[in-house]
Amino acid sequence: MSDNAKLTRGSIRGHLVAQTLPMIIGIAAMTSVGLVDAYFIGQLGSAELAAISFIFPISVAIVSLGVGVSVGINSVVARALGAGDDDEAARRGNFGIAFAIALGLMACVLLYFLSEPLFRLMQADETLLPLILIYMKPFAFGLPLILAIQGVNGVLRGQGEAKRTSMIAIAYSVANWILDPLLITGAFGFAGYGVAGAAYATVLGWGVGAAMAFYLLRGTAINFHPRRLKEADWVKSLRAIGRVAGPAAFSNSINPMGLAVLTALIAAEGQAAVAGFGAGGRLQSFAVVPLLALSAAIGGIVGQNWGAKQYDRSRSALVQAGAFCLIYGLSVALVLVAAGDWFAGFFSDDPAVTHEFTRYLAISAWGYAGFGVLIVVNGAFNAIDRSSFALGQSFARVFLIMLPVAWLMRDAWSAEAIYTAELAANLAGGLVAAVLAWYLFSRSKREEAAA
Repeated sequence: MSDNAKLTRGSIRGHLVAQTLPMIIGIAAMTSVGLVDAYFIGQLGSAELAAISFIFPISVAIVSLGVGVSVGINSVVARALGAGDDDEAARRGNFGIAFAIALGLMACVLLYFLSEPLFRLMQADETLLPLILIYMKPFAFGLPLILAIQGVNGVLRGQGEAKRTSMIAIAYSVANWILDPLLITGAFGFAGYGVAGAAYATVLGWGVGAAMAFYLLRGTAINFHPRRLKEADWVKSLRAIGRVAGPAAFSNSINPMGLAVLTALIAAEGQAAVAGFGAGGRLQSFAVVPLLALSAAIGGIVGQNWGAKQYDRSRSALVQAGAFCLIYGLSVALVLVAAGDWFAGFFSDDPAVTHEFTRYLAISAWGYAGFGVLIVVNGAFNAIDRSSFALGQSFARVFLIMLPVAWLMRDAWSAEAIYTAELAANLAGGLVAAVLAWYLFSRSKREEAAA
């Protein structure tokens, strides 16, 4: 194994903590951007808040595309380092970054020209559509920047450089915090740009994050250099990354697809239901940050040890991570359900919106533990080149459970059918993930013993 495969040595629990804590800080900073956006946009009115609720699933889908590419890069870099091939890790890491930027350019063009038909399909009415489009046009131009950030993050995580990925996220988030009040509601005599200002702040923040990403990459064993791109076998690199990134990106995009459909269904219940559901979703995104961080951290640990054929260490990492998901998920659900009314006041003073917000939390929060198990297991599957398992269970969670439950129950339960569908999907998804993980990692244990 390579000397740079530092996650193949030392305490597994120590690596889980050391890799997860910086990512908690980084992901919390990035997730807080959505909360800050929602706060300042909420000052503009309930229509503007509802418009952002329509945008939320699309923005999450774009980020999920980047996360999928990052996961693919992470997987090939970690396994190459674990196997002792530093040069191959560098070649594939460089190709992965270039590939991510190219995807960002393609997504920019598609989203810019297809925004209006997309949101009409999501049932956005004529009042909200102009507000949505004002945001989406500038937002599209930032996509190459966020994909570049995700590409670099994949290389850093594959090396176990969690602190550097956290610094990138903090740089982007701080820039956004500073720009939001100025560009959305205005300050110091400047009127602000309203909803469009939130998009401007996001894109400028991504620019800061991309600059920081390439600067921090220079201090690691794998730097971005054109020479490495020339040395790389593009076809083999694309296949290796794509074999994980394709299913991982689709797997990560499935949940936003489901949220987009749920948003379209809940639109029939009125703007208050849409606003409450969207604001609750943003708070939920913040609440599950430790679970998201753990799912990001598990890939480098499992991947490097799997590449080094230290399967017992990979299994231990997954078991310990799953236990954390159960304890944390249930604990945070208790807090959010108990304090739902207090949190609602941060987003709106409209009684109809706050009612929907608290009802959403009271039902959906009990599924966080299952959601955590699902995404951590998916992270481990992607790390060992078993992304088809991750894709399959993510697909089943949304299209076989979440959407059917929402569709069948909505006439009887109205908006609460949507909230219940999310709960059912997370509980079932976590259970299926745990069973699949036990099967796959137990099989590797038997194969290891036979060898």
